[in-house]
Amino acid sequence: MTSKRLLLSVSVVAMAAVPAVLWAQRTEYPITIIAPGEGSYTFPPGYQTPWDKIEIRVTAKMSPNLFVLHGSEGLDPAHPDASGGRAMVLFGPDGVLMVDTENRQVAEKTLAAIRSFTNGPIKVLVNTHIHGDHTGANAFFAKQGALIFSQENLRNEMVRPPRRANAQQAPAPDMAAVPVVTYDYNPAASGEPAVTFNMNGETVDFIPMMPSHTAGDTIVRFRNANVIYIEDFYRNFGYPFADQANGGSIKGMLDAIDLIEKLAGPDTTLVPGHGTLVKKRDLLAYRAMLVDIMAKVTTLRNQGKTLKDVLAANLTAPYDKTTQGDTQQSKDRFITEAYDEVKDFPPVVDGKRTMPTHP
Repeated sequence: MTSKRLLLSVSVVAMAAVPAVLWAQRTEYPITIIAPGEGSYTFPPGYQTPWDKIEIRVTAKMSPNLFVLHGSEGLDPAHPDASGGRAMVLFGPDGVLMVDTENRQVAEKTLAAIRSFTNGPIKVLVNTHIHGDHTGANAFFAKQGALIFSQENLRNEMVRPPRRANAQQAPAPDMAAVPVVTYDYNPAASGEPAVTFNMNGETVDFIPMMPSHTAGDTIVRFRNANVIYIEDFYRNFGYPFADQANGGSIKGMLDAIDLIEKLAGPDTTLVPGHGTLVKKRDLLAYRAMLVDIMAKVTTLRNQGKTLKDVLAANLTAPYDKTTQGDTQQSKDRFITEAYDEVKDFPPVVDGKRTMPTHP
């Protein structure tokens, strides 16, 4: 089911969204239950994620019925601050609305975490971008009853995955994991919701983003809680990651930050997929770093410097002390992205770029 602009509304009585005893509480939100992990940032050669040891837990409460789920820190080499990306759950008498699903390997644990605070039927799931730590358990939650929403670009990426590094065809997608309700990013209506749900006393907007972290990004705004899930175009754990092969770009990430400046108020809590909860003022230093690094890389590349030369210049040095999780891998990936983007940047075709390879 596809539409360019989709508006869904489920009428509810706000005060019925959660038990009265919860509304009576005057707790200040957000509440951090478990702070993001701080390591380990390095893993021995051949290390494999011990999925059996990972726990999925409620790590923050954004309102009485809007919770954040995250995995155990220090066990996943791809995400040392935890395991995978954050998921969010809105719950109440209208059922459960989920933002992302965590990794496929912890699907049962993610469901168990949800069942620790609600027995409501899982009805709606929105994917913020294509990566497996956000969409890996899609098929599992579709079988629980979730209707999956996303940008059309994300669906295309799932249905037509790129060939593997060895040029072999990727496995056919599990169609149960593929979003069935899609929408597009419209540059003329940037920042406007493509889908709006009124459920469980909350108004939830799915806002399609310009190609930034990937070509199929969506942010999710919870108006009453004053919270926006901003997925992975911003992160304060490790250096920025623009997934250029999936249509992302550093320029697009700058555009995304500028849009958040317009959408968020000074007290809006921003929930990134990785790192710590922030306000929009916290994005300014991140933006300045992106601009600074891109300018320096442009200068060096215009001077004829090779990628090896640019990596050796250690351009991130001024930011290393204030960037948690600044592994060499994270730094090199970021600088390589900048190097590839400032000259002869391939266009996006069907949500993807054919990026240059480096020896």
